Amino acid sequence: MGKSRRTYALRLALLGLLLGCAMSARAQYGSGTVIRYPVDNSSSNSSGLLPSQMIERDTIDKARRPKKPLESFYFDDSTRKQRIFAWTVSLDDNDITLRDLDTTLADFHIDYPFMRQGVGSASLGNLGGASIPLDYFQRPQFRNFSFVQAWAPYLMTPEQVLFYNAKMPYTNISYQMSGERSKEEQIFHAVISQNISPSSSINLEYNSDGMRGQYERQKALDRYFAANFAHTGKRYAIHGGYIYNVGDIQENGGIQDMRDVMDTVYDMTENIPVRLDGKADARNQYKGHTFYWTQSLAIPLRRQRVSDDLTLSGIPTIYVGQSFQHTTFRKVYSDAVKADPDDGTGIGDDPVVPPFYDHFYVTPDGTYDSVRQAMTDVKLFMQLQPYDRNGVLGLVTAGVGDEFNRYYYDVPEPYRGLYGNGGKQGKNSIYVYGGLEGAVSRYMRWSADAKLHLIGYRSGDFHVGGNLSLAAYVREKPLKLDASVRFSLREPDFWQQNYFSNHYAWLNHFSKEKTTLITAAFTVPDYGIELGGSYALTKDKVYYGPNVVPQQHTGMLNVMGLYLRKDFRLGGFHLNHRVLMQWSSDQTVAPVPLLSASLSYFFGFDIVRNVLHMQIGVDGRYNTEYYAYAYNPAIGQFYTQDRVKLGNYPSLDAFVTAKWKRLRLRLKLQHWNCNLFGDNRYFEVVDYPQNRMMFKVGLSWSFYD
Repeated sequence: MGKSRRTYALRLALLGLLLGCAMSARAQYGSGTVIRYPVDNSSSNSSGLLPSQMIERDTIDKARRPKKPLESFYFDDSTRKQRIFAWTVSLDDNDITLRDLDTTLADFHIDYPFMRQGVGSASLGNLGGASIPLDYFQRPQFRNFSFVQAWAPYLMTPEQVLFYNAKMPYTNISYQMSGERSKEEQIFHAVISQNISPSSSINLEYNSDGMRGQYERQKALDRYFAANFAHTGKRYAIHGGYIYNVGDIQENGGIQDMRDVMDTVYDMTENIPVRLDGKADARNQYKGHTFYWTQSLAIPLRRQRVSDDLTLSGIPTIYVGQSFQHTTFRKVYSDAVKADPDDGTGIGDDPVVPPFYDHFYVTPDGTYDSVRQAMTDVKLFMQLQPYDRNGVLGLVTAGVGDEFNRYYYDVPEPYRGLYGNGGKQGKNSIYVYGGLEGAVSRYMRWSADAKLHLIGYRSGDFHVGGNLSLAAYVREKPLKLDASVRFSLREPDFWQQNYFSNHYAWLNHFSKEKTTLITAAFTVPDYGIELGGSYALTKDKVYYGPNVVPQQHTGMLNVMGLYLRKDFRLGGFHLNHRVLMQWSSDQTVAPVPLLSASLSYFFGFDIVRNVLHMQIGVDGRYNTEYYAYAYNPAIGQFYTQDRVKLGNYPSLDAFVTAKWKRLRLRLKLQHWNCNLFGDNRYFEVVDYPQNRMMFKVGLSWSFYD
């Protein structure tokens, strides 16, 4: 009886102590304040909780259940304790790569998607229109759907999808508008991410880029929508989703005479004659649907101890996985030749043939060229981690895949045989792939991979290469040297060999392209230094030549590039430089400017310390003269030409950017030097002038709720 009373008294004392602490906390912090208590995470703690995780108690002493922590073989302790982080995934092996969230002012002044990589791209001038990178080694070479590669900066693919893990719902909204209403340019981007459990999340993403255009028939709109999900558990992980890409681009064929810009200053740019005007009503439209997933199961080969890392990085493990992708793309080019209205005289009521095209295979009265491709790719893969992923042989990957393509295009009866049979064609390819990777020490990592098509349409294609990464530390500041060598034998794209339309038709039997690619890059992140070089040796290169149609260069093509990035900082002054030098052995096959540069000079300062930061500066882009690309709307491709050189023109933008907590603001005066100096040579593609001076206002706002 006495023992029972003592126990009862002890419980009352403990209860009184807790009530006293709660009342003291209420008096000190007020009724709306939450107190956080750290959780012990000693080695004997088997709950898996992290040191930074907190149990929340409200002031009425009603204890909330601690949230279950994220436990995943992907993420280490430092990553899991972040409030939000993001990554991309590989469909070859379900491996992830962590990515930085775009929440800083670093490159916020760069608004066009085709200008965010390297030294930028040559474009048709209008946001949403076709573009091609100035850097030869960044130019897209689509293995599939090559008729939409000119709009690659606006397309979303599974490899580009960002997956998020956040301890609270995350939303980001970005919007920009510029120009007068009749020529308005708009950019809109929205992301919504929600964790439904510590290891499972869903996100929705929408993007829209477009403008009405400063010149006639320059309206363009490119959009994509993506719904994605991810589960990254202790043993099982899956990523997947649906992506919808769509574009509607008016085509004007460029202006009729470049001297209308170079030699004359038109106040009304919409009055400058274009080669495909409103009577032609030319446009390109594309739609793409992608369904995808990739999943894997980790099977440890020994029992995981309490002291082991959740990432399984030091445990012998087998990963078994499977991935699936089904993508369809359809592109339609149309030009409807319209008759001039009959004014009663009988003159002017005949069809007006666009002067842009010299040939009509079907009819001169209008064009409706439709092509469609569907691709299904299924993979099975296995990875073996012999012991330690950071060991000399850290990971062995092996996989087998089946890629099946269907191509749809029409060849009228009179041309069948001469230009193929058209209709629906199915082509299948079975391939195997594998890879090895490891680390000799913290100072050296290596990897090698190979892919070989064994059976089917692409039989004999192979890609093999290796990478070496060396690191050194001077006063704990890293220096890195990355080098790679790759060899490939590649079947040209189906559409480079088979095509029929109203204006262009071909049936080619090209040899496989043989390429050797060597790259190296030296970086010192703490000092803003990056020096890189690339060298490509290609035999039987396929390209679009001056006659617009594809052709094959039977000789050897040598292209070499040397890239330098150096960012200087003097107090609040930032002087950022991106410089690229390139040499091509044949400019008629691979035209490149000798020198391209992208410079950004600005002054950054705090208006309110750690609350409001601002940058004021100038951006500049320049490249030397060269025989730049021309563009053909009917096939949506850039082709080489030798009639006019472009370049030797500086394009300058002035900007003010600011960050206030989670809000970023941008004010920009684009191309402010237009008509001031440079002889009005603001052309990057033959016959397509760049936009004139334009004032832009943009913002990006992140919400954590």
